[in-house]
Amino acid sequence: MLALQRADDAPRYVLDDMVEDVIERLGFVRAEPERALVIGDHGGVIAALLRGQGAEVIEAEPARGHDEERPLADAGFDFIAALGTLDTVNDLPGALVHLRAALAAGGLLIASFVGAGSLPMLRAAMLAADGERPAARLHPMVDVRAGAQLLQRAGFADPVADCRSLEVRFGSLERLVGDLRAQGLGGVLASHGPALNRAQRDVARATFAGMGEGGRTTERFEIVTLSGWRR
Repeated sequence: MLALQRADDAPRYVLDDMVEDVIERLGFVRAEPERALVIGDHGGVIAALLRGQGAEVIEAEPARGHDEERPLADAGFDFIAALGTLDTVNDLPGALVHLRAALAAGGLLIASFVGAGSLPMLRAAMLAADGERPAARLHPMVDVRAGAQLLQRAGFADPVADCRSLEVRFGSLERLVGDLRAQGLGGVLASHGPALNRAQRDVARATFAGMGEGGRTTERFEIVTLSGWRR
């Protein structure tokens, strides 16, 4: 995925939306951290902003060995941003506990990821293609209510969980799937369903196109954002 993101025309709209939202939230709470950890911002936008404010910033990528399901190698951060990563961990409560432990007293976590309710058009197309024997093709996703409960369980103060929709229009099912892969948003199930045969692929394409108008189908991403403080 990181290699795909290096292309000049790589799709980045989901991450761009998350980055913009994190920056707005930091401005709203007037947070100017001195030491920050930024996870998953491939373009380095948040890190550049924070460094411009004089902060020491560590950037991390799960694809390069960073593991949020284990105690972080460093700690004492005033701010942690985790973008597009927590939806694919096996132990989300544990990951939140480790992130909280890496915060200094008074530190803030903001985590954004694609949540439950996303990709309804893709789901419908795949169900139509599978017919009477639907297969598991997308990993389970976290909804905003569960996110709020997990923040509380992990011991965050003033926990907030919210969700917003991002809608994108696609000219074909193949373009949607290609964009998902390029942004690291594909399914991460340990056991994938069987590959579609040619007839099933035709059904999926036709179903996806039939849900649109003017040759384009609108797909929806639900972006869940969790935030909380370590007191």
